[in-house]
Amino acid sequence: MKIAMVSAHASPLVEPGGSATGGRNVHVAALSAALVRAGHQVTVYTRRDDPHIRTEVATREGYLVVHVPAGPAAPLPRDQILPHLGEFGTFLQRHWSMHPADLVHAHYWMSALAAELAARAHRLPVLVSFHGLGTVARRHHGLADTSPRSRIRFERLIALRAAHVLAASSDEAAELARMGVPRFRTSVVPGGVDPVAFAPTGGAAARGARYRLVSVGRLLRRKGFDVGVRALAELPDTELVIAGGAVGDDIDDDGEGRRLRRIAGEHGVADRFRILGPVSHVGMARLYRSADVVLCTPWFEPFGLVPLEAMACRRPVVATAVGGLRDTVVDGVTGRLVYTPDPHEVARAVRPLLADATLRETWGAAADDRARDGYNWDKVAAATLHAYRRIAPQCDAAALSTR
Repeated sequence: MKIAMVSAHASPLVEPGGSATGGRNVHVAALSAALVRAGHQVTVYTRRDDPHIRTEVATREGYLVVHVPAGPAAPLPRDQILPHLGEFGTFLQRHWSMHPADLVHAHYWMSALAAELAARAHRLPVLVSFHGLGTVARRHHGLADTSPRSRIRFERLIALRAAHVLAASSDEAAELARMGVPRFRTSVVPGGVDPVAFAPTGGAAARGARYRLVSVGRLLRRKGFDVGVRALAELPDTELVIAGGAVGDDIDDDGEGRRLRRIAGEHGVADRFRILGPVSHVGMARLYRSADVVLCTPWFEPFGLVPLEAMACRRPVVATAVGGLRDTVVDGVTGRLVYTPDPHEVARAVRPLLADATLRETWGAAADDRARDGYNWDKVAAATLHAYRRIAPQCDAAALSTR
């Protein structure tokens, strides 16, 4: 089948581990590659943010990336793309006239907004992966939420019009139901992990004699890194290493980075706390393997690739029981879930793992099995294809047959 993958802001060509990379970039790239391996044609449409990049780029994984002219050919913050979606949608409509697709899979609400308008002219079914919902973001951020005020209204409209919605977690599926989306038009299809890039073998980053906790993600307050910093005060002979890009260009000037360093100083753990900044894809696997425990303590998380990457590296995960983390981490089997972002609770969950190497190995082994068997990208692609086939009556049945 011919699949049009629309990802207006998150380009699959961005190098994993960079400061501009998030879970959506990885998801779109890995899913597209897995769908190609399954015998399908995939074209990814993303906004042109560089005047020198080619309009069409054929990747070595076999999918095509088309750079859509919409707004300035320069990087734009995600929430400033909305005024340019009309131009994006017009391009899609013209392009699909010359290069027909069988269905459209849009990632994030702004991509879906442009895709839905263009697809209507060609009577193409649209599937949507929201990768997080505005209702949840507003609930946790309140007035600090930077998303356009129209986001929640548009998401509800998009979800009700879509042929099918792919929720990243059971938590997101429940949120969609509260928005009025019928259950039969929603499937839970999680993100995945590359078991080759993230594996127990392959060397580890250098470390000292202390126990090591590792946290990964962009330096955003909602990621809850401060919980781990505060917990460190109750975990002697233990260090915390955070890997991830600052929101600004310079990690030393980043507001959240400064806040975390201040908290570390106030709690007397500054000498056991480090922020590495962006780490390469290869380097990230080595960093996970150097950890005794991986911490994931966000306020909310639509899905979260970090626990899966850590689990595939045979590391137990201590995580807050929010969003997709409740699906991926099995409490008492692959790690520990804490139900409040409380530093004392986090320290209490981490302490037995640091004290017992056998427990770390047992939970790490179970985590590795779960990540590889349940969340490899080929399995995610198969679940995605199953969702595609659920809308087969609206498509050419012949085009939806597997090869």
